[in-house]
Amino acid sequence: MKLLFVCIGNTCRSPMAESVMNHYIKERNLDWEADSAGLRAWNVGYAPEERCIKILSENGLTTAHIGREIKIDDFYLFDYIFGMDESNMHELNAIAIAAGAKCTTKIELLGSYLGRDEDKIIHDPYFSTGLQSFRCAYAQISESCQNFIKKHASQ
Repeated sequence: MKLLFVCIGNTCRSPMAESVMNHYIKERNLDWEADSAGLRAWNVGYAPEERCIKILSENGLTTAHIGREIKIDDFYLFDYIFGMDESNMHELNAIAIAAGAKCTTKIELLGSYLGRDEDKIIHDPYFSTGLQSFRCAYAQISESCQNFIKKHASQ
């Protein structure tokens, strides 16, 4: 299974989700792949935001991700594409329509795997000060990834 995590800039939430999911994939010896991309080209060619890297490190994870922008081809290559908030979902669904009828990727809100309406949006921590918003995003992402695996690993 191929999974793509998407946020606006591919510097905080989506590379964090990529790292978290790749950790769980390796831990459970799944034949899956995870990647991430942004809806904008702002961070193409750059490593994730330093606070994202700090939170990953606090949790024993690393990332070698280099930012990239989502492409139409991604809608044919990935089984699932996950957005982090409603704005991401709106844009991803619009791109999927542009990709055409042969696009079979499933587009889902990552936080929908939490099972709690109040937490389903993984808010962008980029403009926050300190690390608390990044820790909150990490917790939501981690639980969502684990729940996705529980639901899909046996299929």
